[in-house]
Amino acid sequence: MTDGAADTNARVRYEPDETPPFSLCLGLGVQLVMLTVAGVVLTPVIVIKAAGDMPDFLSWAVFAAVIVSGVTTVLQAVRFGRIGAGYVLLMGTSGAFISVCIAAIAQGGPAMLATLVVISSLFQFALAARLVRFRRIFTPTVAGTVIMLIPVTVMPIIFNMLNDAPKDAPAAAAPLCALVTVVVMVGIALKATGWLRLWAPVIGIVLACCLAGYFGIYDTNRVADAAWIGLPAFAWPGFDLEFGSVFWSLLPAFVFVTLVGALETIGDAVGIQRVSWRRSRAADYRAVQGAVMADGVGNLLSGMTGTVPNTTYSTSISVTELTGVAARSVGIAAGVIFTVLAFCPKVLAVVLAIPNPIAGAYIAVLLAMLFVLGMKVVVHDGIDYRNGVIAGVSFWTGVGFQNGLIFPQLFEDFAGGILQNGMTAGGLVALLLTLFVELAKARPRRTELPFSASSLPQLSRFLADFAARNGWNKRMADRLETAGEETVLTLLEREGDRSDGVPRRLFLIAYREEAEAVLEFIAGTSDENLQDRMDMLGQPVAGAPPEREFSLRLLHHVASSVYHQQYHGTDIVTVRVKSPAEEAEFAS
Repeated sequence: MTDGAADTNARVRYEPDETPPFSLCLGLGVQLVMLTVAGVVLTPVIVIKAAGDMPDFLSWAVFAAVIVSGVTTVLQAVRFGRIGAGYVLLMGTSGAFISVCIAAIAQGGPAMLATLVVISSLFQFALAARLVRFRRIFTPTVAGTVIMLIPVTVMPIIFNMLNDAPKDAPAAAAPLCALVTVVVMVGIALKATGWLRLWAPVIGIVLACCLAGYFGIYDTNRVADAAWIGLPAFAWPGFDLEFGSVFWSLLPAFVFVTLVGALETIGDAVGIQRVSWRRSRAADYRAVQGAVMADGVGNLLSGMTGTVPNTTYSTSISVTELTGVAARSVGIAAGVIFTVLAFCPKVLAVVLAIPNPIAGAYIAVLLAMLFVLGMKVVVHDGIDYRNGVIAGVSFWTGVGFQNGLIFPQLFEDFAGGILQNGMTAGGLVALLLTLFVELAKARPRRTELPFSASSLPQLSRFLADFAARNGWNKRMADRLETAGEETVLTLLEREGDRSDGVPRRLFLIAYREEAEAVLEFIAGTSDENLQDRMDMLGQPVAGAPPEREFSLRLLHHVASSVYHQQYHGTDIVTVRVKSPAEEAEFAS
């Protein structure tokens, strides 16, 4: 946005490029693993036990799931080429796949599951590579709504965990352990400063586990019986390459759930950027593309090893916001710990022995913060009544489906029951409503020009004609011309730094939304985000502004908002210009 100074987040102690002390990285890595390892392990357990009694394959699938989660968590953090977000995004098995994976194993066996996961992962690679083409559909409104629906989907399970204690346990054991976890975590997070706040979740869990030991509900037998080092029996299922009726009947459901999982990853990749920098900055969609690509790698590896597909875990965003540590080294530490745990059953048992009331209370606090983060993503770049309708209708539709309240007799068995998942149902509604809004817009005007200053006269004629066709006066035409010229000049500033010498083309799409003109410039990529530079104009500077800022200041004067999305190979700048007559009417 162009109004006001950039927001700052003083709670961020370490940004992604900074290096915290090793002990802090290790501690937070352990904390993230403690939070998610149960989910990583339990998802394949639920799937395989529901599909049939296969103990050897179950052990293998759990082992493979932990290994894949560790490898892809590191990949997300280090950003290998165009693969990975470059942020702390924990990876783990996806609960959204539970129903379709059960169907695949029950109808075709583990080999059918492996084949379907591998094939569906290819669609995720295609989406990541062409994400720029879907930018009008995968919007911040859609991503934020999906993030808000994640707690809605998971909270019923979490609330059940709060009461899940052994039958012979004292009646006060579960509520007191859960209460200690919440009070200690929230109390330290609200009142403490410095290093103590960073360790709030760990302190809460340790104290609650001590209380659980007093009540006798901490499962020490599981820890004692587990081996220190071990490997499961080799039970790789291979692939089913017959491509029969079972494959073709289940493939559409797998592809859809894969794309919904990619939508969750997009939301997580946008969300983690919001909490990782001290100064608020525009979301880098190259990082989003990298996150989706790494998610695709995770699904591919899951299929090749014969386990349940994975996705990003949104709770890593909540932990980052709570602790203020966004350093990539934390993500690397978590991934390495995951990989080590796969070979250390006893260490894994220490985490899995944490009583459910404590784990549930811990996750509930993080999910509550995640819900608020989803709201921030929806409203961060401004929200009009259309986006408000999309977010509101989609969110409550997801809530309705999650609770089985929307025509259950019609949708309970639809597509394997995937609409019973609130995130899936709400995300699908958000996508369809966003697509409807795009299709219902007035037909835009388009032009293609060489990406150079010599194209400015042709650009001015195009914008003057666009203003005339919409009945705007000369003042509005002058504003559009100024906005167009200054946007192009600003984008051209860094073109001289490019070394490939390939000539660029500039595409301009112009359309009207009520009293506003919307200009969408599509050109080659630069390294600096125009939207961030616009935000910086509100900051005081010493001396005269540099010459290259003049175009930005003119653009700041005539545009009501500027939104810059950077993808691999493509820059998209959306400039909104309000009619002077509309501004005068609003002022009066």
